[in-house]
Amino acid sequence: MAMRIVPHWINGGRVEGAGERRLPVWDPATGEQQAAVVAATDAEVRAAVQAALDAQPKWRAASLSRRAEVMFRFRDLVDSGRKEIATLLSAEHGKTVADAAGEVARGLENAEFAAGAPHLLKGGYSEQAATGVDVYSIRQPLGVVAGITPFNFPAMVPMWMFCNALVAGNAFVLKPSEKDPSVSLLLADLLRRAGLPDGAFNVVQGDKSAVDALIADPDVRALSFVGSTPVARAIYEAGTRAGKRVQALGGAKNHMVVLPDADVDAAADAAVSAGYGSAGERCMAVSVVVAVGSAGDALVPAIASRLGKIRVGPASDPDAEMGPLITREHRDRVASYLSAGELVVDGRDHPATDGPGFFLGPSLVDNVDVGSTLYTDEIFGPVLSVVRVETYDEALKLVNDNPYGNGTAIFTRDGGAARRFQYDAVCGMVGVNVPIPVPVAYYSFGGWKASLFGDLHMYGPEGLQFYTRTKVVTSRWPTEPPKIKSETTSEVDLGFPKVR
Repeated sequence: MAMRIVPHWINGGRVEGAGERRLPVWDPATGEQQAAVVAATDAEVRAAVQAALDAQPKWRAASLSRRAEVMFRFRDLVDSGRKEIATLLSAEHGKTVADAAGEVARGLENAEFAAGAPHLLKGGYSEQAATGVDVYSIRQPLGVVAGITPFNFPAMVPMWMFCNALVAGNAFVLKPSEKDPSVSLLLADLLRRAGLPDGAFNVVQGDKSAVDALIADPDVRALSFVGSTPVARAIYEAGTRAGKRVQALGGAKNHMVVLPDADVDAAADAAVSAGYGSAGERCMAVSVVVAVGSAGDALVPAIASRLGKIRVGPASDPDAEMGPLITREHRDRVASYLSAGELVVDGRDHPATDGPGFFLGPSLVDNVDVGSTLYTDEIFGPVLSVVRVETYDEALKLVNDNPYGNGTAIFTRDGGAARRFQYDAVCGMVGVNVPIPVPVAYYSFGGWKASLFGDLHMYGPEGLQFYTRTKVVTSRWPTEPPKIKSETTSEVDLGFPKVR
């Protein structure tokens, strides 16, 4: 049986790759290769950018109502195709279909936000800023913009980017992860069916070489990226050096602080959901539980008692709650962290690891040393570390001293402590009795410190700001009746313009 080849999407249709390098797409549940990506050549990246460049003026000229209508139609197509998108996503990523459906739902929120974006694309107007002079500001698109997205959310994260970029009048080039690339093509076809002009959205498959080509292309005006911190930093530095606007979201080490007065069952449920959902492969996963005072004595056994009830298996198992990791290499890397530490539950012993696929069971480590790699590294897998401290101030110091600043959470019944924590925590997103504080689509997503490179967060109002630039117009129109030519006078004034 011939290997399935994943194509590009350029100028409104699928384009077979002409390059020589092939990148494997694995089935994480079986460990077998299911497809191959032909890595884009520099010429193919250029063809995608050129298609976007050619399409953007016409798309920009479309009315705001027309652009919003396309987003609304796209929203309806995604909504009606949830099952198809989730099934395809699950087959390549490995997450359960239910988890994939949740991802599609959160991505859908961004299409809904974009359909209402004309309200936020309004400028401002000042009448009579000076005598007979009016001043107004308008928002205009940047032109051609690009998105580089990770494997862990192949539907949601692209929608974080292109929904706002397109409704603002830009054309978009997407470089999805080569590990699960097919969802990008399905989204491209839905945009076409929604009425987006050919060339306004393009997909180039590949790896770092395609990213480098996008960074080097002078017609790409902005780059959005989500991935690891080292790569985010490199893309930010290279992109800004090339004169582009860049937002690059990096890694995380999210702490969930549990005070002694917290509801133990609620905190344990939250820690399990946030620590092991999507096999821990998400930048907003809780990877560290900080148990304050006596909180850990009841909390650790409560978490451990829940782990044996998590059904680990392939997406084909309708009862599975947690799937495999994305590749064998990543699974082995995550498992390597468990060779040291006070193991309460060892995921390497889970029955799912005996079969094919890249499975690792949920793991729990207690009394983690903050100097160990278990604590310092972004593990990005189903490993939950518990750090015990005596006081709230020690817990806060752990959160604030950490080089990452994506998200954090506190579990407590004390409103004053919660209020103090949201005020003091040096993080971009804070949850109060909410373990994964991912904002709704009409706010914006992004961390602080080494979790974000750039000034603007992703999606929501800041997303629209990122994909537009402001132009200010100062105008004067004659207000007196026109004079006959012989009465016309002129005046030259080399002084600074006056407003009074």
